[in-house]
Amino acid sequence: MKKIGIIGSGSVAKALGNGFLKHGYEVTLGSRDEAKLAEWKEKGGKHAHAGSFEDAAKFGEIVVLAVKGSGAANAIEEAGPQNLIRKTVIDTTNPIADAPPENGVVKYFTSMDESLLEQLQMRFPEIHFVKAFNSVGNANMVDPPFSEKPTMFICGNNDASKKEVHNILEEFGWDVADMGKATSARAIEPLCMLWCIPGMLRGEWNNAFRFIKA
Repeated sequence: MKKIGIIGSGSVAKALGNGFLKHGYEVTLGSRDEAKLAEWKEKGGKHAHAGSFEDAAKFGEIVVLAVKGSGAANAIEEAGPQNLIRKTVIDTTNPIADAPPENGVVKYFTSMDESLLEQLQMRFPEIHFVKAFNSVGNANMVDPPFSEKPTMFICGNNDASKKEVHNILEEFGWDVADMGKATSARAIEPLCMLWCIPGMLRGEWNNAFRFIKA
C-alpha cells in the first residue's frame, strides 16, 4: 500500500487525504495542531493518521504540499527538507496575495517571470516538485462529477515524478496535460485566477478546465 504524506490540514489537504484513502492509499495528514485532525482521523479509519508536518514528510513515499502559498516554503522548512530529498512532492499551492480581488480577479505575489513552484524548486533543489491540483476547487479534486473528463495541467523538472503524479491523476478521474518543466508553472498557476472569476462574480464554483486536442 502506497504511503502518502500531506503537509497541511485545511480543506484541500482533507479532500485529497480522503481521496487517497478512497483509492486505497495510507495517509498521514500533517498539522501544527494535531488535535484538530482527530475527527478526520476517526472517520478515515485504520489507514488515516495525523501528525506534524515532519511526521507527514517522513511518512510519505509521495508527499502533497497543501498549505497557503505564502507559507509554502516555511512549511517545507518545518517538515524538514532532508525528509523530502528525491521524493515526489505534489505542489497544490497558488501564490495568492493578501490584497483583495479586483473585479473578481485574485492578486498574486509572484510575477509572470517567476512562479511559486520555481521559487520552491530553486530553494529546495533536491525535492522533485510537481504542480497539480491548483486549478480546481477541493470539492472536485477527486472523481470530478462533470459530464466530460476535465484536464489537470501539470509541470515539473523530474520526469519520473511527473509520471507518478500522472498515474494518480488518472486514477482520480482526470485527463492529464503535461506542460513540461517547472517554468511552465508561470502559466499553470494563473489558471487559478481564471477559475476563481466565475465564483467571485457569480458564486459559480463547480467548474473545471478541459484541454481539447485535434
